[in-house]
Amino acid sequence: MKLHLAILAGVSALTATAPAAAKVTAEANVARAEGDWGGELAVGVPVIEDGGFSITPSVGAFFHKRDHDGYYKDSSQCFRSSDDEQVSDGKCDNSGTKIFGKVEAMYRLPMAFSLGVGARLIGDDLRAYGTAAMPLAPFIDGKVNVGDHYLAAGVQARF
Repeated sequence: MKLHLAILAGVSALTATAPAAAKVTAEANVARAEGDWGGELAVGVPVIEDGGFSITPSVGAFFHKRDHDGYYKDSSQCFRSSDDEQVSDGKCDNSGTKIFGKVEAMYRLPMAFSLGVGARLIGDDLRAYGTAAMPLAPFIDGKVNVGDHYLAAGVQARF
């Protein structure tokens, strides 16, 4: 928990030190993370923008199905009912919402697509992923993120 608070404080500090004229990015995605389908919303502020290159820290929430059939909790451990195998506690908490932080480094070609890499921290899992975006309208991109145990596709708006 202390790690999560430290990361959230770091992202907040980076965001607060960004210039007042900095753009805000907002994302809405359909996502599959750690075996659960859901949606995610994120907001971020680029801390570095130089030519087509940018680094953007973001915070967001992953909303997933609350009902985790087939799992049970015993002695503060979570188990899968089908084979009594221990699984992550997230399957038994029924929270349905998980907060995450991420940072992306992207390069945008003029009037074309963008490519980049990112890292996403959700729960205790830090996952690297690749990302690509293509303009759909001025200031709106279609975007996809692909990584280990993570897939997301949706739109990103820049304000």
